[in-house]
Amino acid sequence: MRDVRICQFRANLNLNDTFTLDDDGFGHLIRVLRFKQGDNFIVFDGLANEYKATLEEVSSKKASFKCTDKIDRNVESPLLVELGQVISRGDKMEFTIQKATELGIHCITPLYSSRCGVKLDRKREEKKVEQWQKIAIAACEQSGRNVVPVVNDITLIDDWYKQGENALSLTLDPKADKKLTEIEPKQNVRLLIGPEGGLSAEEIDNAAKAGFQGVTLGPRILRTETAALAALSILGCTFGDL
Repeated sequence: MRDVRICQFRANLNLNDTFTLDDDGFGHLIRVLRFKQGDNFIVFDGLANEYKATLEEVSSKKASFKCTDKIDRNVESPLLVELGQVISRGDKMEFTIQKATELGIHCITPLYSSRCGVKLDRKREEKKVEQWQKIAIAACEQSGRNVVPVVNDITLIDDWYKQGENALSLTLDPKADKKLTEIEPKQNVRLLIGPEGGLSAEEIDNAAKAGFQGVTLGPRILRTETAALAALSILGCTFGDL
C-alpha cells in the first residue's frame, strides 16, 4: 500500500516537533481516510522538509501529529521554469496548473492579456490564486514532490515582461524560425503561454522588446493548455530530468 502523503503548506516542519493539522489535512486524514491516533503517514511542508509522522491526539475538530523521521529526498528538476500563463476559461487553468506541477514547474504566474477571456475583481482574484495554490499542493501530494511551486498573484502581461532578470525568456510563436528544441540551455527559464485567441501582435512585439525569444513547437497550432504542457515536457526532456 502506498504511503499517504499530505502537505502542511509552509509549516516549517522539524524533527520531533508536534504540529496541529490544518483544515485540509484534517479533512483528508481524519474525515476521509478515518485515520486514528497512532496511525502513520508522510508529511511535507512544500519547502523541501519531509518527514514520517504519527498522529498523536485526535478529536472531532482537530488533530496533532509528530514528525518522527526525516526523509532526505530531492525530486526537483535542475531546470527552474516559471510559467507565465494567460488565464484560460473554465477548468483549463486548473488542469494546466495541476499538470505543470507534475512536470516539475518551479513557479506559475497567472496573467491578464488583451485577449484573456477572464476578468476578476480583486476579491475573486485572491480566491482564485488560493484555489490554484491548493491544486498545486494536491498535485505535489500525488506526484511525490516535496517542494510546492508558488502560484503568484495575477499580473498584467506587460508588467510580467519586465521581471525575471538573468532568465532565458521564451514565448511560443507559430511563426518563429527556431524550434524549442534548438535553443541554448539555461538553468532559469521564463515561458510565456498566451490565451485561447493567442497573443496580439503588440504583445508579441512588446515581449520581443523585453528580450523574449519566439520559439515554435512545430507546424500545428496547439490549444493553450496543450501548448503549455507540450513545451514543459520538451524543456524537461531536453534540459531537465524527464
